[in-house]
Amino acid sequence: MSTLFITCAKGLEELLRDELGDLGLSDARATVAGVYVGGGLEAAYRACLYSRLASRVLLPLAQFAAGDARDLHAGVQGIDWSTLLAPEGSLTVDANLSQSALTHSQFVAQTVKDAIVDQFRDACGVRPSVDREQPDVRVNLHLRRDQAALSLDLSGAPLHQRGWRLQQGAAPLKENVAAAMLLRARWPDTYAAGGVLFDPMCGAGTLLIEAALMAAGVAPGLTRARFGFERWRGHDAVLWQRLRTQAEQTAHAGLAALHPVFHGRDRDPAALVAARGNAQRAGVAGFIQLERGDVAHMAAPVSDSTGLLISNPPYGERLGEMPEVLALYRTLGERLRASFGGWRVALLFGEQGDGHMIGLKPERSQRLYNGALACNLLQFSVHAERVQRAPAPLAEQVSMLVNRLHKREQHLRKRLQREGIDCYRIYDADLPEYAAAIDVYLAREVDGEVAAAVPDTVPQRWLHVQEYQAPAEIEPGLAARRLQDLLRAAAHELAVPRARIALKTRARGHGGARHGRLDARAHWLEVQEGGLYFRVNLFDYLDTGLFLDHRNVRGRLRASAAGQQVLNLFAYTGTGSVYAAAGGALGTTSVDLSTTYLEWATWNLLRNGFRGAAHRLVQADARMFLAADTRRYGLIYVDPPTFSNSKRADDFDVQRDHVDLLRACAAHLTPGGVIVFSNNFRRFRLDADALAAAGLGVEDWSAPSVPFDFTRRSNIHGCWLLRAR
Repeated sequence: MSTLFITCAKGLEELLRDELGDLGLSDARATVAGVYVGGGLEAAYRACLYSRLASRVLLPLAQFAAGDARDLHAGVQGIDWSTLLAPEGSLTVDANLSQSALTHSQFVAQTVKDAIVDQFRDACGVRPSVDREQPDVRVNLHLRRDQAALSLDLSGAPLHQRGWRLQQGAAPLKENVAAAMLLRARWPDTYAAGGVLFDPMCGAGTLLIEAALMAAGVAPGLTRARFGFERWRGHDAVLWQRLRTQAEQTAHAGLAALHPVFHGRDRDPAALVAARGNAQRAGVAGFIQLERGDVAHMAAPVSDSTGLLISNPPYGERLGEMPEVLALYRTLGERLRASFGGWRVALLFGEQGDGHMIGLKPERSQRLYNGALACNLLQFSVHAERVQRAPAPLAEQVSMLVNRLHKREQHLRKRLQREGIDCYRIYDADLPEYAAAIDVYLAREVDGEVAAAVPDTVPQRWLHVQEYQAPAEIEPGLAARRLQDLLRAAAHELAVPRARIALKTRARGHGGARHGRLDARAHWLEVQEGGLYFRVNLFDYLDTGLFLDHRNVRGRLRASAAGQQVLNLFAYTGTGSVYAAAGGALGTTSVDLSTTYLEWATWNLLRNGFRGAAHRLVQADARMFLAADTRRYGLIYVDPPTFSNSKRADDFDVQRDHVDLLRACAAHLTPGGVIVFSNNFRRFRLDADALAAAGLGVEDWSAPSVPFDFTRRSNIHGCWLLRAR
């Protein structure tokens, strides 16, 4: 073995030549769609294992004239195939034809296969089988102008198939093309200088994962299940294992030193699920942060940092020349100019794409091929001076909003500091034009799977913005512009980057569970309230895991729990149980139908040191639990949803069913026990007469239960204390 031919996509030949030279492969010479290199078996193995750009590694076997099928058959039989393949083995043939008398690739591949198996049958009476998926030997024939080049494909499946991408989008970017984009955009230099990488339309995460593996020096072939040479008779298993072990050691050291500077964003939650799965299989999930969002709201993922923004946005050849695509490009350009001063940008456009579509002049344009699709990689620099000019004057209404946020923060600050409150409501549709609620969370990022102490890092401010549904007479475009104004004003006045702002829209519904799943980001935060720690998630669910308007209710539970057994029905994330345990409860029982929220409650209890048999968690419908339970409790907390139609339990309507529910609770009270009953149904009317007939005295505790930062909506919830007469 003296010469190898290593193929690649057109346009990557020079990059591949340089890469192979860096790998120590000698005499690299670029040609059309590939590179010739000298070297033996070790060179072939290194190319298969380490090349990020190669498509296939071919070992030339023979060259001969093949003007017709007879010449082709004879030329193939001129090779001793017994040195390459066992008689009982398997093979497949790939044929590529160009400007030759033989024009049918399937017929040519069949002829090559017949010549090989005929040689075995004539010599030993046994013939190899055909296996197109995982053959022992893959033969490659390139026939150009009646000249045949026959090679052994040592790579097997194309090398861009790393093995970690099991899920992909509708228009996938090949992994070796992604690597080429990163190299052309000088990502290794950016990483070495401390820069970050951001893909605002990351899809299944190909660019992010390739960038992380590249920065860590992980050989791309390590994640593949097999190579074409592994069943070839010339394979040196000892040499291969030595090279693989070296690569594994290098990868381990590289990942240990890798910085988590990789940020991805996509508006499609299914794409983010795919990206997380792919990153996990590639071994870099812990270094990549993903969030759901569209281009219109994107901002630099790390404040006061610059780096490389790189992406493969949709373009006409893939999705059609749609107005939406052109609008996307314009929006992308606006966001780049507004928020990415000092960044470098690399974007892959269609063959006709150029910089005028995003309003920036490209510094460089390079042709790449993603499969057969011709593309242009355009690179830009977003000049900092363009985005550091004074911002355009705010409209009068937006100025009023900024002023309102400023005054509200000044008004709340002293009391928040005095009472040690880290999570609070700062704005609640104070101005009718901006109908949304803004909650502030002072939080640390935390591993969602481990209930352990969080490193003593400085907590950061996060915002949870809940937009109320606009009235029907408000034009949707105006409502959307107002929402953007509100987000801009909140980010500016409260000094919170857009990446730490969670936005949700609350439309008026027609019933259903109150804790809907919205995303799958799994971005967990830890907050402190009342000297206790709670896990929250601002992005994935309609509610965050901590009802801020129930802060006083939780305080009441703590004050009433000493020496009592406490039952928490519809326990959600168990915050009421944690407060009761902190107040000296002898034990707590948390009941919820959702395993997700019971796991969350477990985390909250363990984080605060409450564990063991004294703190039960029960997955059950609350009414079924009450019917089966025989225990009695000195304190029962009931905070049901307005309506629930779970498949695992009967429908529940708080207005219709609250009397029966509270009667069942009363049957479990110890003498002198109390029921704390609350709910957030604004039109709720407690049936005091029916409860009195059931022997329950009722104290309306709604007014004192609403915290000071929620006084604009004093009816945000109701709360009652019930005792048996």
